[in-house]
Amino acid sequence: RVLGVDHTGALVDGDHLIAICAVDRHRRGALVEDTVVVTVMANLGFRLAMEAHGIRVEETAVGDRYVLEALARGGWSLGGEQSGHVIFPDLATTGDGLLTGVQVLAAVRSTGQSLAEAAAVMTSLPQVLHNVRVAVRRPEIAALLAEDIAAAEARLGDRGRVLIRPSGTEPLVRVMVEAEDTGVAEREAATLAAAVEGASR
Repeated sequence: RVLGVDHTGALVDGDHLIAICAVDRHRRGALVEDTVVVTVMANLGFRLAMEAHGIRVEETAVGDRYVLEALARGGWSLGGEQSGHVIFPDLATTGDGLLTGVQVLAAVRSTGQSLAEAAAVMTSLPQVLHNVRVAVRRPEIAALLAEDIAAAEARLGDRGRVLIRPSGTEPLVRVMVEAEDTGVAEREAATLAAAVEGASR
């Protein structure tokens, strides 16, 4: 994995690194089928930026193994996770932090921009995550709360997103909400976390 730090000291996460590389490859005609693979945890800002550049986003479950499987299945050339695990299947069979760093540096250099300027290709929307501890794992929790989720999504509109998923390793349900306003994201996440707790009793 690799993360960047720009000249101001700001962290450049995996979403931004993938966005920089996706736009660079798209511009050079090297992004197979103009498609990039990310997990459901990728920020909505990433999706909006890719849409603005005419790049299709293929979404997978959380985990680099799922990204790798999707890349192999579709024959695509770039994918990764917000954590900074990025995969270039035409260059390596697994994620490689040094390789990713070199690819990002090359992409940034080709634009003549600083890393901070290149990372502005996308703007991350505020993302609020609540981990709700449950007594019993409920894989179907999102289906149980379909009405609550739909109501939250309606309030957020197309500039917000809701994701509710059980942890694969712990007795937790992860409630994630993105919105343009942090207060709105926090309010919706708290409401949904309460709904998860109610459904888990």
